[in-house]
Amino acid sequence: MKSLTRSLLLALALTTGAWVQAQTFEQSAAAHERQDYRTAFAGFKKLAEQGVALAQYNLGLMYANGQGVPRDERQAVVWYRKAAAQGFALAQYNLGVAYDNGQGVPKAEWQATVWYRKAADQGHAEAQVNLGFMHRDGRGVLKDDQQAVAWFRKAVAQGYANAQSNLGEMYADGRGVPKDERQAVVWFRKAAEQGHANAQYNLGQMYYNGRGVPKDEPQAVVWFRKAAEQGHAQAQNNLGGMYASGEGVPKDERQAVAWSRKAAEQGDAMAQYNLGLMYANGQGVPRDERQAVVWYRKAAEQGLAGAQISLGRMYAGGRGVPKDEQMTYFWLLLASAQGDQEAVKWRDIFGRDLSPEQRAAAKASARDWKPKTAAQSSKVPGGK
Repeated sequence: MKSLTRSLLLALALTTGAWVQAQTFEQSAAAHERQDYRTAFAGFKKLAEQGVALAQYNLGLMYANGQGVPRDERQAVVWYRKAAAQGFALAQYNLGVAYDNGQGVPKAEWQATVWYRKAADQGHAEAQVNLGFMHRDGRGVLKDDQQAVAWFRKAVAQGYANAQSNLGEMYADGRGVPKDERQAVVWFRKAAEQGHANAQYNLGQMYYNGRGVPKDEPQAVVWFRKAAEQGHAQAQNNLGGMYASGEGVPKDERQAVAWSRKAAEQGDAMAQYNLGLMYANGQGVPRDERQAVVWYRKAAEQGLAGAQISLGRMYAGGRGVPKDEQMTYFWLLLASAQGDQEAVKWRDIFGRDLSPEQRAAAKASARDWKPKTAAQSSKVPGGK
C-alpha cells in the first residue's frame, strides 16, 4: 500500500517542451535504464533545478532509492514537494506516503491525507485506495466507512486490483455498504484473477467457509495455493493445514510441514505454533522437542495463547528445555491473562508448588512482558 513508486515513467512527455530539455531528459532516462545512476542523477538534477516537474519527481526517487547519490529521504521529500506543488500527481502521492510513514518528514497522517487527496482527485488509483484506507481506519480524517467505499470505487473503476480486493472486504464485513458476501466474492474474484495475493487468500477463505459461494474445499486449495506461491503467509499456513487434515487435497504431512514452515519463517504466529506441534508429535518431520520449543516460543512471544500454554507445558515436563516450574507459571500467566480457561486451570495447578517469591517474580515478569512483532519473530533458527 505504502511503498514508494519506483517507475521512472519514461513515456511521459515533459511539460516544459524545450527540445534541449527533452534531449537531456531522454539521455538521463537512458542512463538510468543502463544503471548509470551518476549520469542519470546529474541530468535529472539539472532539469529539476530548471523547474521540470517530472525531473524533480525522478530526482526524489533517486534520493529515496540511493541511486547515484547516498540514500536521503529528506532530500527525496524536498524534490517531491517541488513537483507536487506543480500539480504532479505521482509526486503528490509519494509525498503523502512520506507523511504517512514518517519518511524524510515527521509522521503526520493529516498531511498524508491532504496529499493523497490531491493525487486522488487527479485519478491516481493508489492514492484513491490509500485515501480509502485513511477514511476506513480514521487516520488523519474522521473514520467514515462510506467515504472509504467511495474512494475504493473510484479506483475500482480503473480496474485497480487492490481497490477491488478492499471493496470485497467492505462487502464481506458490511462496512460502508450492506453486508453482501456474494458481492464480496465478485470483487475478490476480480482482484484474484489479476494475481492479487490477498484477494486470492480471501477468495480461498470464502470457498473454505461457504460464504457467498457453496463450500468447496478443493477450490479453497486452488486459491490458497495461488496466494501461497506469491508468499502470502496466511495462505501458506492454511494450505499447510489443509494438507495436514486432508481437506481438499490428499493428506500429506510433509507438504503440511513445508507450507507451514514457509509461513512460520515469515513470522506467522499460527504457523509457528503449528510447526511446533508437528515437531512435538513427529508429524511430517522426525520428532524433535527442542525444535518444538523453538517454534512454540516464537509464537508465544507474539502473544498466541495456545503456544504459550504449549511452551509452559514443555517447561513443566522438561521437554526440549530444562524443567522450570517458574517459567511454566510465567507462560501460563500470560495465556490466562487473555481469558484462556485452559491456561487458568493449569496456571492454578502449577502455581501451588511455587514459593511466594517465585510466584511474585513470575507475575512481575508477566507485567513487564511485551509481545514481539511478526518481523521480530521471523528469524529462522539455525541448524534446521
